[in-house]
Amino acid sequence: MHPDDNIDQKLTPGQPAHPSADVPSSERWMGRHRAVPTPRRGVRAVLASTPVRVALATGVTCCLGATAVVAARPDDEAPARQVTEALTDRALAAQDEAASRSLDRSPTPAPASASPTPTTSPSAKPSSTPKPKATKKKAPTKPPRPRPVAGLTQAQMDNAKSIVDVGVDMKIPRQGLVIAVATAMQESTLLNYASGVLPESQNYPHQAIGWDHDSVGLFQQRPSSGWGSVRDLMRPAYAARVFYEALLQVPGWQQMSLTLAAQAVQISAFPYAYAQHEERAATIVAALT
Repeated sequence: MHPDDNIDQKLTPGQPAHPSADVPSSERWMGRHRAVPTPRRGVRAVLASTPVRVALATGVTCCLGATAVVAARPDDEAPARQVTEALTDRALAAQDEAASRSLDRSPTPAPASASPTPTTSPSAKPSSTPKPKATKKKAPTKPPRPRPVAGLTQAQMDNAKSIVDVGVDMKIPRQGLVIAVATAMQESTLLNYASGVLPESQNYPHQAIGWDHDSVGLFQQRPSSGWGSVRDLMRPAYAARVFYEALLQVPGWQQMSLTLAAQAVQISAFPYAYAQHEERAATIVAALT
């Protein structure tokens, strides 16, 4: 549009058409558009003394008040100046706040680093020795029962073992063990007898009942003859021990035949009956020792 257009060159009443160089003016004309009003002297001095603030104030003024400056007309000169000053002060205040925040150089506490988790290498051994597990005590197991030999039953073999065990404990020679087993085979067939004449004998463990006077046990020993009490004689181990003790009292028993040595202890009415059991008694002793 032409510069002489009435709309663009409409002037405020009371203002000269062309500004004189002699009259101080707060506005400077450049072609069709007016430049931004020059700030007052006091503000200019402040901005001149702080270049950084000038730059920041100018930038903020351009961003925040560009519309107000462009739209200002000559008749709005005072309000425009007030707006410019307000924007400048606001920019300076904002710059001060930004500077005060940016000058905060207090060190930021570093986040506490997590302590390293100890790792166990595959070859690492545990620091503490594991406690051994408590083991329950096993109940004592009974020794296995001997396998019967020489035609004996299990009960007879168990009684023969009792006789042999006592002789081994007393360090009786093998010949004495054979004499004792053969004597019990003849007297009781290796069964623990109670007596029908002595009712007390039946109160103790027994395997048969006999009627030969007061004779009891494996060796048919008589309490009335001084071999011991009924209770003791009904115990196979006790009966075997007193037999061995009596055998050891026979002079030269080891040079005697089996039947003579057995008869010297038992004083039986059938002295030669013991010899028939010698071979089987030797087999039984061999199986038990």
